Amino acid sequence: MSGNAALDSASKLGDLLAQLPLNQPGQWSDIELTARGLADGLRSKNVEQQTALGQTLLPQTLTSLLKAAINDTADANSTCKPAIFELLRVAANLCMDHDGNRGVLLDAGLPQTVVGLLESYADPIKPAQREALPISIPDLRIVKTSIGFLLNAGVGYDAVKDRLVALEAAMTILKLSTAIYPLGSWQLDSETPVPGASEDVAESWLLRSSLASWAWRAIEEITGDEDNQQPRPVFGPDALPLLVSQLRAFLPPYPEISPAFSSPASRRSLVQTDLDIYEQVCGLIESLCLDWEDVRLSLARGLTFPDGEHGGVECLQELLTFVEKGDYPPCWSSETPGERAAKEKRFDLGKGALVKAIVEVAGEEKNTDTLWDDSDAEKPGGVFVSRMVEWIRTHKSLKEGTRDDLIICATLSLGNICRRDAHSTAIVKPPILLGPDLAALLEPETDIKVKHGVIGLLKHLAQSQGNRAALGQAAVIQRLATSQIWSERADMVEIIQVSAIGVAKHMCNGDIDNTCSLILPPELDSPLQQILGLVNRSDSTAAKSEGTRVLVNAVRSLWTTDPKSLDEDRAKRREDAMEAIVTAPCVSELARLVGRSKRYPTLVNEGVVALSLVSTHPNGGTLVLDSLLNPLPTEVLRSTSQPLSAVSATEGSPVVGARRALDMLIHVLREGSNVPVEVRANACALLGHLGRKGVVAENRSTDLQRMKEGTRELIEALTRESDAPGNAKIVAAAKRALEAWTQ
Repeated sequence: MSGNAALDSASKLGDLLAQLPLNQPGQWSDIELTARGLADGLRSKNVEQQTALGQTLLPQTLTSLLKAAINDTADANSTCKPAIFELLRVAANLCMDHDGNRGVLLDAGLPQTVVGLLESYADPIKPAQREALPISIPDLRIVKTSIGFLLNAGVGYDAVKDRLVALEAAMTILKLSTAIYPLGSWQLDSETPVPGASEDVAESWLLRSSLASWAWRAIEEITGDEDNQQPRPVFGPDALPLLVSQLRAFLPPYPEISPAFSSPASRRSLVQTDLDIYEQVCGLIESLCLDWEDVRLSLARGLTFPDGEHGGVECLQELLTFVEKGDYPPCWSSETPGERAAKEKRFDLGKGALVKAIVEVAGEEKNTDTLWDDSDAEKPGGVFVSRMVEWIRTHKSLKEGTRDDLIICATLSLGNICRRDAHSTAIVKPPILLGPDLAALLEPETDIKVKHGVIGLLKHLAQSQGNRAALGQAAVIQRLATSQIWSERADMVEIIQVSAIGVAKHMCNGDIDNTCSLILPPELDSPLQQILGLVNRSDSTAAKSEGTRVLVNAVRSLWTTDPKSLDEDRAKRREDAMEAIVTAPCVSELARLVGRSKRYPTLVNEGVVALSLVSTHPNGGTLVLDSLLNPLPTEVLRSTSQPLSAVSATEGSPVVGARRALDMLIHVLREGSNVPVEVRANACALLGHLGRKGVVAENRSTDLQRMKEGTRELIEALTRESDAPGNAKIVAAAKRALEAWTQ
């Protein structure tokens, strides 16, 4: 169409608009024909022509004609639907890749009018129905072209997108898309009955599927942002029933495919559209759960009150059911092996996104009391918790199935919920008694993602003092060792190795039996030896510090347990474990913890206390003295990164590492108010005890004298510190140290 012809058509539409009040016969047919010619002409890209038309009254004319046509459709005998379709085509082509026309159409109010048109179709819809909405082909064309216009108007143009967000257009489009094309609905019936209509089934479903594809492109455009800023908040909890209901197409039992789509060729595009939209649905559910607290809270509430929360749709329950039972549809069996494998991979990734969404819901702190429910004795912990426990219990035998996704979802979710001691204890104690099931999952061949979930949950559970004995009875420490999580082949997942160290660290805290299980038998493959092997080969301060802190807790448990409280066998195991620790390798690791932790006085203190306890053993004093005087490895000297769970970063500042552990003690004594009182007092206690007669072998008197000469002046100075708060404790400790040296 030439430029003049296009301008003439635009002018004629203006004339026809002016004649509308006359209500002449065939006026809508004239509008339809004129608009069709103009729309067809605009399909050929001509920026100058677009610009010229945008500068006329055409944008206002289109808006006015569309409003009049929408009002006229209230009449049952209306003949203006074809004209609405063509007017929408004109608008869509007019703003295609043309920001100027997008702006003038927005100023004319056309996007707002089109949203109102879509709302008139969406209002009667009952959400979350499996059957497709009965709708005629002319109406399908109008809805599809309306969405296409909004898509064209908003692409890369924030002003239109902002207005669409304000009008909640994305929710209207989602409602229409999920009703007109519920995923898999083409399989249910050979046709969608429409009273008085006999449209071709294939054409109808082609329109429905392409409409849905456009709808999701429009939704993506409205929610996105050109500058990679925070996504626009266009959906909330009210979108959940619409989204979740789309997953039902992938749940058995599957309907028998109707004859209209019996051949692979006849259904190929529909199968592809289903998968494309499935990916969009899963991704949107995941992002909503990640980004919006209201969505996370709503999903949890809906588990108990679905009628009040989601209009009767049990959204979280349906998500759980889909993750557990959703599967590849039978119609994929006709695909080539390569095509089917590609589809299955995309399907699994979508399900993985939903697993993340469920874990996020469980991770919302405000949901803890909602998801945990003790009202039903047959379902300990409530519907959600009991289902997670069931998944773990059912699929713990990895040789019988490959439902790693369920175990990952369950362990991560329970780990999020069990942050309170009461819930943590309930998971470990009867009737749930989950410890043995978790331990059973710790096999060498277990997928690393499963190990991550299981070990993370165990770490949460082990933090509760009341759980440690039960976890010990489940042989958790031994199972961690045999799972090879601390072996060299697992070094590429150090974060999980460190988490496993955390399990052992907590379990040994104040528990003599778990401590003995960690240390005995003292061969190379004992859990402790595996951890120390990791400590020695790792370049990470996180792994080194956490690994050595296991040793610290073990020392504390062994040395502070009264042997009189133990039976003969347990007392013997305690003695054997102490002997295994009072060795040069173990004591040296404690000294290295002291030497590399200059930034973290709390870690220095832990190492000092452990060395003090070891020095009370008949063979410990000399080993401790050697560990203080021997040069530290070069990796300790250059270590500056922060350990995983040490102390607040405000407890010091980066400094150059000490060359000997004794140098660190000298630093602690010298630093005054920069080091906590307890750390300085404990350093005095250690030095004082080592200088006591008989603690260090007599043939090491020269080395002992070197230690005293290096610290005496500082300790003597401490005896004179009495003004600052807390110094009385340091003064007393310093005096006791000097007294011990003179005895």
